Amino acid sequence: MAKIAVAVERALAERAVSGSPGGISARRLAQGEGWTVHDMICTAGPQDRSFEELHSEVSIAIVTAGSFQYRSVAGRELMTPGSVLLGNAGECFECGHEHGAGDRCLSFHYATEYFERLASDAGGARGTCPAFRALRLPPLRVLSPLVARACAGLAGAGGVAWEELGVELAAQAVQLAGGLSTGPGSAPPAAEARVARTLRTIERQPDAELTLGSLASEAGLSPFHFLHTFERLTGVTPHQYILRTRLREAATRLAAEPVKVLDIALDCGFADLSNFNRAFRAEFGANPRAYRLHGRVALRG
Repeated sequence: MAKIAVAVERALAERAVSGSPGGISARRLAQGEGWTVHDMICTAGPQDRSFEELHSEVSIAIVTAGSFQYRSVAGRELMTPGSVLLGNAGECFECGHEHGAGDRCLSFHYATEYFERLASDAGGARGTCPAFRALRLPPLRVLSPLVARACAGLAGAGGVAWEELGVELAAQAVQLAGGLSTGPGSAPPAAEARVARTLRTIERQPDAELTLGSLASEAGLSPFHFLHTFERLTGVTPHQYILRTRLREAATRLAAEPVKVLDIALDCGFADLSNFNRAFRAEFGANPRAYRLHGRVALRG
């Protein structure tokens, strides 16, 4: 994940030198009949005014770095690394960066008829393109393998099967979002800003000793209020969020780098190999060595 975040920091540094306003750069990674996938880097920050945009097609985006506020007529959600943005074709939305500058997303776009077929095959209703009721999917365990494969592709693992990844992501989104709705994901602006600050800390230093007490102290909230505000905004507890951040980093490096498993475990904040192996198997359904072998095969389809 560090390599992924570096691209955002570089873009922010270039913006600071040039003095240009914040904006989005989109690099098309792949496309096919009815779908495209872009690497999106945004350099907007608190000083930039958000403006209304339109999802011209069905959009599903994996947040890979940074955080931002995503708003539509259905409500608002705080988007964080590992979460998945859901956008309906023809729907207006806004993205704001009140609590920090920059983000990066892997954004899949689907033509309506193409997505309708995918949704139908995944168990959705036939004959109409389903509309997402939720604005996002939180960083759930079931999404970890897909998110890790996407991050490995962005981190430099070659030959990624983007079309297959896009099909699997669409199917997961349809199935998971069917049980979600835009619920009580908001929090008072001051509390949201404080939690967002801790999310940036976790992203920069996932291997650090991050306890509930230390994060609550950084946010200026009691442990009780921090825990409940964090879970309300992100959809998971701080412990789950930190653990999944570390495991995504490890999975990305296993697929993209020829580094010893032990070194990756220690670099990602795990105290010993046995704990790392147990957590990794629970998250991805395979031990790290098997994941490295089969994960590279999966990346290439």
